[in-house]
Amino acid sequence: MTPFPDLTPAMPELFLACAGMALLLLGVLRGGNPTRLIAHLTVASFIIAGALVVMLPEGRAVTFSGLFVIDSFAIFAKLLVLLGSSLAVIMSLGYIEREQMARFEYPVLFQFATVGMLMMVSANDLISLYIGLELQSLSLYIVAAFRRDTLRSSEAGLKYFVLGALSSGLLLYGSSLVYGFAGTTNFSTLAQSLTASGAPSIGLIIGIVFIAAGLAFKISAVPFHMWTPDVYEGAPTPVTAFFAVAPKVAALALFVRVLMGPFGDMVAQWQQIIIVTSILSMGLGGFAAIHQKNIKRLMAYSSIGHIGYALVGLAAGTEKGVTAVLIYLAIYLAMNVGTFAVILCMRVNGRMVEGINDLAGLSKTHPMMALALAIFMFSMAGIPPLAGFFGKLFVFQAAVEAQLYALAVIGVLTSVVSAFYYLRIVKLMYFDEPTEAFDQPVDRDMGLVLTATGLFTLLFFVYPMPITAAAARAAAALVGG
Repeated sequence: MTPFPDLTPAMPELFLACAGMALLLLGVLRGGNPTRLIAHLTVASFIIAGALVVMLPEGRAVTFSGLFVIDSFAIFAKLLVLLGSSLAVIMSLGYIEREQMARFEYPVLFQFATVGMLMMVSANDLISLYIGLELQSLSLYIVAAFRRDTLRSSEAGLKYFVLGALSSGLLLYGSSLVYGFAGTTNFSTLAQSLTASGAPSIGLIIGIVFIAAGLAFKISAVPFHMWTPDVYEGAPTPVTAFFAVAPKVAALALFVRVLMGPFGDMVAQWQQIIIVTSILSMGLGGFAAIHQKNIKRLMAYSSIGHIGYALVGLAAGTEKGVTAVLIYLAIYLAMNVGTFAVILCMRVNGRMVEGINDLAGLSKTHPMMALALAIFMFSMAGIPPLAGFFGKLFVFQAAVEAQLYALAVIGVLTSVVSAFYYLRIVKLMYFDEPTEAFDQPVDRDMGLVLTATGLFTLLFFVYPMPITAAAARAAAALVGG
């Protein structure tokens, strides 16, 4: 008789899954429109799940017959995911009520997507990796098309679904090749067998290429980025904010775990793929955003560029590189949440506007909002001493130490290019005359999010130790473990 597995390592996921089903029943049975109540309970469940993550025992623990692993790396990434999901739900509330799309299923879908993300981060097998990825993706396809009465939202959901199905096919094909040539799908067994077998077979390398392609789609890295601008523009704005943070953090953490875990001894085989992907992502993110007129499309290309910078750390293939990626993700989350909070405040006479030119003269009509957005733009451009500068500094340092000098130089040059469109927004806000003033006042929730993310981005350099030390412990657990 098979012993019952120890469920302690998976308590946050189990709690969130049960809470999600309970909230779904509550929404059905309560009647009326309990969206706000369900949303608040969803955020509360994220906070409880975060507490459960923090309370997990130290060290590495595996459960569900080796399918699920918990370690310091997973804990760090899970806390970022839960924070990003919580902020996305909080920022959504005012928007979905104003736009008549308040349905109690909306926050519940966010919750199930988050369960999938937490499973991705703790995947210790290609099968559990796929289950977590699809649970996240299915929920995201629905929320992308949540405004069924608008053509843009329906189109965004359909494009995301079709291209997402393609990426899942690539991932499954790569997994089947790895299983066929290695004889296992378990990460720990894979790592042991690849260490013992010497030179890897060509079939295994091709499998890794397909897995990398499938995961590159999820993080919208070039050349698998084609869905990102259209989906970011077409999806409801708070959904776009969600896409830009939590799923990106989870997918990139999964990418790092897959390449540095079971295939950690094959750096020479996959490093060149990551280097090319990183260069293409930084280049496209820098140049393609210059001519954008819609701020959500600009943020789509910006996120592609930022993924390129994060991949610089992964390309190093070292513990320091993984540390740099995790620090970059924490900073990226704060900058993006704050920027999308400003975008959600872009309303004129109750109507959402998305044009970059609509920000003209914002410093005269909303000085504090303009200041917050200027902080985020300078940070994304990598201007010291803001948080974004340190994020780029860490990944470039890791690349230089790994002797990837050309990659680091290209990263610095593309960062200079991207600074153009970030600083153009600052110029619009402070030096152009306002055309139409945004609605007053800013929602209290949005004001709190803007204040918190703005202060973090501005003052990160004062005391970065909690983030950097936690990231170093997480990287040591993954690479050293």
